[in-house]
Amino acid sequence: MGENLEHQKALSFPYMTEQERIVQLRTELHEHNYSYYVLNAPIISDQEFDHLMRELQDLEAKHPEMADSNSPTVRVGSDLNKDFQQVFHKYPMLSLANTYSEAEVSDFYERVRKGLEGEDFEICCEMKYDGTSISLLYENGKLIQAVTRGDGEKGDDVTDNVKTIHSIPLVLKGNDYPQSFEMRGEILMPWNVFEALNREREAREEPLFANPRNAASGTLKLQNSAIVASRKLDAYLYYMLGEQLPTDGHYENLQKAATWGFKISHVARKCRTLEEIFSYIKYWDTERKNLPVATDGIVLKVNSLRQQRYLGSTAKSPRWAIAYKFQAERALTRLISVSFQVGRTGIITPVANLEPVQLAGTVVRRASLHNADIIENLDLHMGDMVYVEKGGEIIPKITGVDTHSRKAESQKVQFITTCPECGTPLVRYEGEAAHYCPNDTMCPPQIKGRIEHFISRRAMNIESLGPETVDQFYQTGLIQNVADLYELKVEAICRLERMGTKSAENIVKGIETSRNVPFERVLFALGIRFVGETVAKKLAYAFKSIDALSQASLDDLIHVDEIGEKIARSVLLYFSNENNRMLVKRLKDAGLQMNLSEEAVQGQSDKLKGQSIVISGVFTHHSRDEYKSLIEKHGGKNVSSISSKTSFILAGENMGPSKLDKANKLGIKIVNEDDFLKLIE
Repeated sequence: MGENLEHQKALSFPYMTEQERIVQLRTELHEHNYSYYVLNAPIISDQEFDHLMRELQDLEAKHPEMADSNSPTVRVGSDLNKDFQQVFHKYPMLSLANTYSEAEVSDFYERVRKGLEGEDFEICCEMKYDGTSISLLYENGKLIQAVTRGDGEKGDDVTDNVKTIHSIPLVLKGNDYPQSFEMRGEILMPWNVFEALNREREAREEPLFANPRNAASGTLKLQNSAIVASRKLDAYLYYMLGEQLPTDGHYENLQKAATWGFKISHVARKCRTLEEIFSYIKYWDTERKNLPVATDGIVLKVNSLRQQRYLGSTAKSPRWAIAYKFQAERALTRLISVSFQVGRTGIITPVANLEPVQLAGTVVRRASLHNADIIENLDLHMGDMVYVEKGGEIIPKITGVDTHSRKAESQKVQFITTCPECGTPLVRYEGEAAHYCPNDTMCPPQIKGRIEHFISRRAMNIESLGPETVDQFYQTGLIQNVADLYELKVEAICRLERMGTKSAENIVKGIETSRNVPFERVLFALGIRFVGETVAKKLAYAFKSIDALSQASLDDLIHVDEIGEKIARSVLLYFSNENNRMLVKRLKDAGLQMNLSEEAVQGQSDKLKGQSIVISGVFTHHSRDEYKSLIEKHGGKNVSSISSKTSFILAGENMGPSKLDKANKLGIKIVNEDDFLKLIE
């Protein structure tokens, strides 16, 4: 067979150099990949494809000067292990707000209508694929980088692994694509591949993957791309970003991307009315079960990119898109017992232990009961037959009880009164559903939970540490709080079980590096109740140092944009605790950033102090979100609606007529973006 193939090649390409044959083979194999994996319409047999691939591999080995990182041969992967590098996204990868009812879809539609001030709009409806998000960067028609979602601001460079996925084009077809652009999508493990993989793992007595999403995510983070190649991952691309996109229409851009070789879902539809949207949802709620990959809902996007920019985003999600989650599957099983867990903030969470039951592709053994009120409302008894659902098909929860099957002697489930870890009497604050253990300085789960929060990626990002290591350090007395981390020595860590010199050095190095984390993230890492990332950033920019924040009054705090009394009192309570003040001092002495950096402070002013500003229209120089940041940076306050207290309106093109009319009636000043930029200059 081999000699015959060589003879055929000699006859077919008598005047072609080996270098020219390499180029030809690459072009042919890219085309065959596209036909097989994207169009699902192979042109040649698998055996013929393998022959061409082997010929290319042999020729590339003979001609290393012809090396190409986007050759079809990279699809097979490499046995070399590589660490993943962190890469910042050019455009943040925000998560979508979720909704579970048609009423909430209607609310979203109405918010868009009002936000666009009566302008006509279309909604693009797409399947919500249940995989792991990816960002693909292309330059001059070639894939140059693939980055995971990560924390939304930065992710892991997994380019080598992504190149093994045949449905992702390495080199684009045609020549009318932008010079530089980004495609986003979902990397998935098809159901048949997932089931085969779990059968193999079961035969080897290895732990099974819980679902295709976990399998795809875990595979993508493997450091051996040859193994990734063997897992047969797939991908659907659903969003294009860049400076010079083909059209203003999101749907139209996807159709164009399909001509360049991208695998785009063929089921996306543009809708103009709520009735059309609901019809699409109803159809796919059933039909999705026939798809080869896992889905868990429908994504609704405003189709016009111009309108998307106009609507903008919150800190976490775009205002122009929402995810409708399909109603969860339900199963009936028996409640065996209820256990109680202590979270890092002291919240006590009751957990139902169940007889194992199959639900939405996974085996469920535990379900959250949330709080005492939920238990009371369910009238839960030990041994009850209970209905279990997966909220959004992710988190199991008990939604009902089959009281007809209840045994007469069964005991009612009672919420505990003392902490299961430290024995401290629990408290329940007015207006809250949760019970708390107030012993935040001595309760082990709270101590370890705060340390785990402190080292997490979105906080101090100490990657060399994890929950198991934190537990080991705590149990052996090496650390009792986060400040102890900065006193750890390699010699002390090496003495612990399963800790070698290299691991100890990596831990100490990771802790050392965290000293450079900016103040706003340090503030978030402290774990002050109700102070999330966004609130931490607002407090950091408002007070600029931990010293100023610790001395702030209730009045000082609630005058910060979006800081209400609940958050303000929590901050005051934190700094009124002597243990917390001592902890902050130790962290400060350890060299952590307890002041806003000069770069962050630079350009700040109080030119807009005390002014409430409404933004309306479409802008040329900056986006709406950038203008909001500039307003805050110069001491102003962003408000959404016009009132007599509005200082002025920052107006771009196409300002809504209703807003313009109201501004004229109230005598509110209208400022264009050029004048605004001069004002804060």
